[in-house]
Amino acid sequence: MNSEPKRGKHLGFEEILLSHNRIFIRICMKSQTYPILICLLNVIFTSKPFAMATQAAVGAQNSERKATPETLKQQNTQTVDLEDELEPVTGASASDQVILDEKPNSGWSVKPRGRALYDFNELSSVPSSITNAQDGGSSEARRLRFGLQGTAPGGFGYKVIADYADDVIFTDAFVSFKEGDLTLTLGQHNTFQGLEELSSSNDTSFTERAAYTDAFGFERRVGLSATYKLHDFLLEGGVFTDNIDDIGGGNNSFSVDGRVSYATTVHDALIHLGSSVHIRDLGDEIDSVRYRQRPHIHSVDTRFINTEEIVGASDETSFGLEAAIIAGRFHLVGETHWLNVTRTAYADPTFFGGSIEAGFFITQDKREYEGGVFKGVKVNQPVSNGGLGAWQVNFRFDRLDLVDAGIVGGTQDAYMASLIWTPVNDVRLILNYGHLSYSDALDIEQGAPDNFSVNVLGIRGQIGF
Repeated sequence: MNSEPKRGKHLGFEEILLSHNRIFIRICMKSQTYPILICLLNVIFTSKPFAMATQAAVGAQNSERKATPETLKQQNTQTVDLEDELEPVTGASASDQVILDEKPNSGWSVKPRGRALYDFNELSSVPSSITNAQDGGSSEARRLRFGLQGTAPGGFGYKVIADYADDVIFTDAFVSFKEGDLTLTLGQHNTFQGLEELSSSNDTSFTERAAYTDAFGFERRVGLSATYKLHDFLLEGGVFTDNIDDIGGGNNSFSVDGRVSYATTVHDALIHLGSSVHIRDLGDEIDSVRYRQRPHIHSVDTRFINTEEIVGASDETSFGLEAAIIAGRFHLVGETHWLNVTRTAYADPTFFGGSIEAGFFITQDKREYEGGVFKGVKVNQPVSNGGLGAWQVNFRFDRLDLVDAGIVGGTQDAYMASLIWTPVNDVRLILNYGHLSYSDALDIEQGAPDNFSVNVLGIRGQIGF
């Protein structure tokens, strides 16, 4: 019996991209949403002309290095198992084989993007009268996102990212055009909800964002938007339909969303101020809405705060305020958001969410900011250079109030602390604790008293690129 491992056929760079085409089309055809535009973009960007351009880019980059027979062989081949195209590619170094830099003066570029976030959580101190709270330990792959981002000639760009943590769900899927300080974006992207929501989950101070961001249904949606940089101001606005997975079947919801932010430096401290407005017509197919939230850990399906279905809903109007300061190793940030539901023949409730957070780096590092959002820390002394990495502590108060106009969905006050270690850029370990206090929560979860509290503990390991 032959015990030799199965060997794949060595393919050139162009054949690898064409093989990727077949894989991507297969995934698209299995998707429930049939994102045809995304599939076409993938075919275009991995077509023969593009393969030639990007292969030339790799060649140009490699020509600056010392060439040896072994490195040349590694840089121009990949090993792919043709009997199962969905297996990962193996072969040469990731920097040479995966990241393709822009070819000088070509306008073409492609960069793999991805993140893996895995959580271990504990929900405790749940009242004994609540029988289905899923207390105890739990874990999950919170996000497993992979895709491509890059540019095309003429100022165009693209980004296609899917999350594989729970089925295959497209997050970002858009094309863009940039001319000077103006950027136009068409496809699925964020609707300018606020500072923390727009900042990457790779860069947040806690394992979960403020409670209102999920409770109020913040999500990416398909639409057309414009972003314009005007001195210290950033103007963002667009028109949107719905999330790519919810389009179709008569869903004709429509929204107008906008955000204005201002950033300046005063005595070496960065100051950010912002505001956003969102007006959404729910359309003909949506006549009820529901707002609810987990207890600051995502691996349980328990919601101690929940409005249930609010019938007669026709429109949603919300607005938010945001402010932040970064002064050396210290940062302070606060956000608030109000959401009003217009109802037919019923009173119109207004719900509130907000948070205030303070953080400090123990090491000589600071929180990064660019383009109206927080960015990942640039580690001053990474462990790869013999340093300690970046160490940060954060404290937060978070409130979500879902009680108004006869709707009693409860209130949730969270007192939270986190410790973050970033050993090298794009790798983090987060320890997260929260004490959550509930009121007006009678029987929202079966057996829940009117007022009670719980504790949550979370640990996250993450890597992004």
